[in-house]
Amino acid sequence: GKKKMKISTSLFFDRTVDQMINTQTTLANNQTKLSTGKNVVNPSDAPDKATAIQRVKSVIRRQESFEQNLQQAKNRLIAEETALSATNDVLTRIKELAIQASNGTLGPKDRELVAVEIEGLSNDLIALANTQDVNDNFVFSGSRVQTKPFEKDAAGKIAYSGDETRNQVQVGEQRMIRFNRTGTDVFARVVREEADGSITGKGFFEALTQLAEAIKNSDESSMQTGINDLDQASFNISLATAKVGTEMAVVETQKLVNEETVLQLKTALSTVEDLDYGAAVTEMQKNMLALQATQSSFSKISSLSLFNYLR
Repeated sequence: GKKKMKISTSLFFDRTVDQMINTQTTLANNQTKLSTGKNVVNPSDAPDKATAIQRVKSVIRRQESFEQNLQQAKNRLIAEETALSATNDVLTRIKELAIQASNGTLGPKDRELVAVEIEGLSNDLIALANTQDVNDNFVFSGSRVQTKPFEKDAAGKIAYSGDETRNQVQVGEQRMIRFNRTGTDVFARVVREEADGSITGKGFFEALTQLAEAIKNSDESSMQTGINDLDQASFNISLATAKVGTEMAVVETQKLVNEETVLQLKTALSTVEDLDYGAAVTEMQKNMLALQATQSSFSKISSLSLFNYLR
């Protein structure tokens, strides 16, 4: 009989120790959950829940990357809008001067001064055409954002060094947005109809140089050509400004949509993931009592003289 009793005794020991370990593990889990405020601490706690949580988190991360794209696009568009607005002001001033010079009341000296002012304003336009955004990227270079788009070549002509890439960026699951105009879109060539009816094209900056020359030389017909060139240039700037305005509106709308989406996803995530503190504290207290009871009964039973004897 003694042998049988020994088996029972060791079995009792094993079971009680297992029970204590399990209760301590449960208690440790309770404490972890309470400290993190998360219901699913390890994926093994609830595999289906953990999968759902990971899926929602990855969608939130994707939305946040759209948010970064939107901010970058917005920075670019603000830089463009500022440059275009200033360009429009400069062109308006050049046109006022050209009309003043062409109306026949100015003498050669005054025309010389007007031409010098137009040359100075043309240099301001080159600086605006080489505008950079907050990240020091050239705004009107196409995809060559590190290359200054407009510079004088060896012959003294202003040449375009950018490319014709019109960049797009993804700002939503189904939405791409274009956020740049190239230098040739904005500071476009002007088209001239010659006396014989033929059509020629002139570079934006070359046309301005010729206008200054025409004023210096009191060349009436070339001055008139220059004023027509300015009208075309102003139209192209207005067109670009309108497009920037449209894209800015899209960015703002998309920002609101994305923010709302992220808010809804985070609310859904917290419902699945966050802990009911009241229930968790009750559970923890229950486990603590169970552990104390197991420990105390174990120590009492294991210290009985009969128990010692049976071992």
